[in-house]
Amino acid sequence: MKGNRGKFGRRLLAIGFWILVWQLGALYVDNHIILVGPWDTVLALGRLIPDGDFWRSVAYSFGKISLGFLSAFGAGVVLGGRGYRLAVVRDLLEPIMVLLKSIPVASFVILALIWAGSGNLSVLIAFIVVLPMIYVNTLAGLKSTDGKLLEMARVFRMPLARKVRYIFVPALLPYLKSGCRIALGMSWKSGVAAEVIGVPDHSVGEKLYMAKIYLNTGDVLAWTLVIILVSALFERAVLGILDRITPGGGGHESGDS
Repeated sequence: MKGNRGKFGRRLLAIGFWILVWQLGALYVDNHIILVGPWDTVLALGRLIPDGDFWRSVAYSFGKISLGFLSAFGAGVVLGGRGYRLAVVRDLLEPIMVLLKSIPVASFVILALIWAGSGNLSVLIAFIVVLPMIYVNTLAGLKSTDGKLLEMARVFRMPLARKVRYIFVPALLPYLKSGCRIALGMSWKSGVAAEVIGVPDHSVGEKLYMAKIYLNTGDVLAWTLVIILVSALFERAVLGILDRITPGGGGHESGDS
């Protein structure tokens, strides 16, 4: 308990240090177009929050990016499971996953605008970015399964459902949680970046783009803060669900995230 308090205190001190650096930097630059301080950012956020359009934009982007992430998570786990079972599936998917990891997000955004328009742009981009991460981690997790446990399961003719619950899931979850920590952040970065390029109506990306057009740096930083907070809450929720699935309650790990 004391260790957790100490760690929380160190985190607060670190955050406070960088806020101070930010404020000193804003005072040094002394130009609200180039950089505004933390207090001006909070004031800009305070102006945005009462506006109904603010919540509409947050809900729009949250729904689209979350849908892209969750779809990629499900597809990645299923495809990783099939790749683990069948070498031909693994060989067929390998060049696709390498391609998805290698092509710049900007190229995908342009192609997605041509193929699907701006309405579902962030869904598609989040899906494309997250899919290879979840697939690779699923494959690695299943390959790490203890062979002796699998042999014991075969000897005692353990039902498939119990084998999945007590052998495959414990081996897979640490890899999935590790992949999700990276994929969750990347889904929001890439999804919002796609919205800034495609400028779909009533999205966070559109608000960022308009703030940039009007050189409103306070609003840019306020929307950036909103993205960070919403992304962090979504990450907490997803990792919390994965922790609950962990046999024996793996909640200690999520507390460190």
